[in-house]
Amino acid sequence: QVQLVESGGGLVQAGGSLRLSCAASGRSIGVFDMGWFRQAPGKERESVATISRYGSTSYYADSVKGRFTISRDNARNTVYLQMNSLKPEDTAVYSCAARGLGSNNYGFWGQGTQVTVSS
Repeated sequence: QVQLVESGGGLVQAGGSLRLSCAASGRSIGVFDMGWFRQAPGKERESVATISRYGSTSYYADSVKGRFTISRDNARNTVYLQMNSLKPEDTAVYSCAARGLGSNNYGFWGQGTQVTVSS
């Protein structure tokens, strides 16, 4: 089991930046692939960015490539999402999640943090 708590969300103007953090407890995140997901009102949850256990591989949704950067600090048991050049369409609840070794699904989720980008 691992518990995940996101922070860093808020209200920002278009073009601005935010850095989300996902602090884990209960188990080292070093055994998990980690990801950031978002869900906007009336839309399905989508994957934003994922990063492998040791940070060697990352994936980004096309909509955020070049603007968002996912990183992890296994020693601090924390995953980050740096979001630059934010757009109103980035407005959503952002959640981090963990996927165990050999699992196809992200089985552990945080409660989410709201990001609102004003135009």
